[in-house]
Amino acid sequence: MIGLPWVYALAGAFFAAYALIALQGRRFGNAAFWGLLALSMWAGDRIGDLGNGLLALALVALAGLGLMRRGQGEEVPSSERQTRAARHGNILFAIALVIPVTALAGTFLFKQFPALFEAKQATLLSLALGVLIALGIGLARLRAAPAVSLRQGARLMDSVGWAAILPQMLASLGAVFALAGVGDAVGTLIQAAIPDSLFGAVLAYGLGMALFTIVMGNAFAAFPVMVAAIGVPLLIRRYGGDPAVVCAIGMLAGFCGTLLTPMAANFNLVPAALLELKDEYGVIRRQVGTALPLLTVNIMLIYWLAFP
Repeated sequence: MIGLPWVYALAGAFFAAYALIALQGRRFGNAAFWGLLALSMWAGDRIGDLGNGLLALALVALAGLGLMRRGQGEEVPSSERQTRAARHGNILFAIALVIPVTALAGTFLFKQFPALFEAKQATLLSLALGVLIALGIGLARLRAAPAVSLRQGARLMDSVGWAAILPQMLASLGAVFALAGVGDAVGTLIQAAIPDSLFGAVLAYGLGMALFTIVMGNAFAAFPVMVAAIGVPLLIRRYGGDPAVVCAIGMLAGFCGTLLTPMAANFNLVPAALLELKDEYGVIRRQVGTALPLLTVNIMLIYWLAFP
């Protein structure tokens, strides 16, 4: 049966290729970082909890010590990129759209063949297949050698650096917090601080989702903490709130925090780096005017819609 191990194997192969390319360029920190990720993808279930913990600490050390750097002289000249863009036109966007289209189609199709594909992982399997199909179409249409795609992919990953895996790290942190009972502890503190009122609980929940997301950089990491602290014990059990509204709009409140934090590096710092903006926090500054009013609206929507 084709399942998640196939996706891990594919991702590991790409990370291993990036490690080899970095090694050729004598970027040893990058090579170690991508090589450890490849090891995680290929053997994460074999090296145990201790091995994976040491691997994660090694990744943090490589990033924290500033041992990763961008390659020099590997970017395609701007004039050449403009010439290619003019020659190929919108076909470049069509190739990119192959990935989501394949992911959507495969999500429904693969579930019809449970003996061949792992139904629970249909979306991830489809996404991986879409990447391969788009890569094949791109190479054929643009008449490029496979090595070109790997080298440009490695250049892009080196530009992004450690931030490429920040969402996974932060989501793992949220799971650790939930297992450690942080939600219960936070809930005890908040319930002692806020007045015994429905609006006070809603306000604390919405602001808490945004603030924890700012700290952790990921609304999915903040969600289990705030739901355990306020969402379930107060809004749902005490005040009888609709769980669907409380959880769904609560996530939207958390996403407002995503717009305000450098911890959400994949959203806010990576675009600035890729676009070579002079202000690395320029994306965040532009989003403040959207995030704060939207957070207010989401808090009011929870108050109006969850408690009929």
